[in-house]
Amino acid sequence: MSIDDQRYPVLMATLRRADPAPPEPDRTPAPWEANLQATCECLSWRGTLDTLERRHAEDTLGATTYADFPAHARAAVVTAHALLEQGEISERELETKMNDVRARFQQA
Repeated sequence: MSIDDQRYPVLMATLRRADPAPPEPDRTPAPWEANLQATCECLSWRGTLDTLERRHAEDTLGATTYADFPAHARAAVVTAHALLEQGEISERELETKMNDVRARFQQA
């Protein structure tokens, strides 16, 4: 996995600079986190993105390239980074999907 933070500007553009919140030990995961975990398990099951490889990337990229992202969002960003690295998705496809999701949130 590349640790070049300029490689995927579409991911870096999602970052909203803010002081990172302290960890919440008794926090209940948000629904999107459970959905992300299920998606990652399916990607691993189908041989697209190995779970151990993804977790290693979360450790590496989460501590470096994506350190300024909120801790709970790093898994999503690192997963997108890994899929970009593998050529499973293009930066343009990711940007389009992110814009679609933003539009849905603005309508709600």
